[in-house]
Amino acid sequence: MLEIKEIEIEELLQISPGDRQVVDIRPTQTFARGSIEGALNIPAEELPDRIEEIRGKGKTYILCHTGEQSLEAAQELRQAGVDALSVRGGYRAYLKLQLARLMEEPTDPEEERRQIERSIIKKFRKTIWRPFTRGINDYELIRDGDRIAVCISGGKDSMLMAKLLQELHRHGKANFELVFLTMNPGYNEENWQLIQDNARLLGIPLTVFETDIFDTVAAIDKNPCYLCARMRRGYLYSHAKELGCNKIALGHHFDDVIETILLGMFYGGKIETMMPKLHSQNFEGMELIRPMYLVREEAVKAWRDYNHLCFIQCACRFTENCTSCGGAQGSKREEMKALIAELRQKSDVIEQNIFRSVHNVNLKTIIGYHKGDEVYNFLDDYYD
Repeated sequence: MLEIKEIEIEELLQISPGDRQVVDIRPTQTFARGSIEGALNIPAEELPDRIEEIRGKGKTYILCHTGEQSLEAAQELRQAGVDALSVRGGYRAYLKLQLARLMEEPTDPEEERRQIERSIIKKFRKTIWRPFTRGINDYELIRDGDRIAVCISGGKDSMLMAKLLQELHRHGKANFELVFLTMNPGYNEENWQLIQDNARLLGIPLTVFETDIFDTVAAIDKNPCYLCARMRRGYLYSHAKELGCNKIALGHHFDDVIETILLGMFYGGKIETMMPKLHSQNFEGMELIRPMYLVREEAVKAWRDYNHLCFIQCACRFTENCTSCGGAQGSKREEMKALIAELRQKSDVIEQNIFRSVHNVNLKTIIGYHKGDEVYNFLDDYYD
């Protein structure tokens, strides 16, 4: 067996982007969310068929999410005659390093925070602030007297949602309260520290509680992610209610909504979507709201990159192989992301039309529908 060589992320970044060949083997949709400058994306499953693209160009640095899959890829490439090194710690190590550097820079933390907040109102007024406030108003998500638990997972979406709600609280008309609620379901120490560092940088005062959800679902073979999500939602509702909140806010955005529409059609055989708000069935008096319902993911990423912020893509220690974390196994949602990206190249109205389709339903042309226990078929009154 050939000796596997690795390179530290700090050493790699000292090499000029023009003088290094970095091959990011994460899935294309994950790569699109962020990578090392100048990296070439060749998903792991395509690597054996694309070796000639990288052969003969000197050292090749292989990047995955954690540094584990890249070890195997580097081994295969070296056996094929490519001078390949694995990037130790992968893209996750890069994110951690970037955040550490950001925290250590000799800047005024308060001024930096104010600049980040100003960028929401000024630089991203059209793409983030206006869609956010329009969603709040159109769907009546916030009312006077609300006490909202803003659920922070540590990713870009929930962190931006927290900042948006902070700004609305400072400058909005409604009289409401915010609690920034964060659950630690068993994150590893590294990821948990990243979440706390980002919250401190952004001025988000976390209210933290711990659970053992990750340990509970560790032995589940069938749909562990579904079970984990359901359990997390229940714990968030429960703790929010204990804190006197009547609503929880989640960071789902426009892209999540239209992906859900397609998922329901293609894999569920039904037409439905993520609702902008809904009443809890298990926690009386509680409501779930999605304040970023009209904000597009590309705008969220642009805000993150403009402010040089680094967020973990997924903090779950059991999902190293899912595409949301940068692993090899695909998901149906990632499949929808890829499909929508392909459709976007053909028309710039398709995404908006998918969204509008569930706002503009013509019941006269629907074969059947159900609402609670009520079931309707067009034949019921066809001959009337």
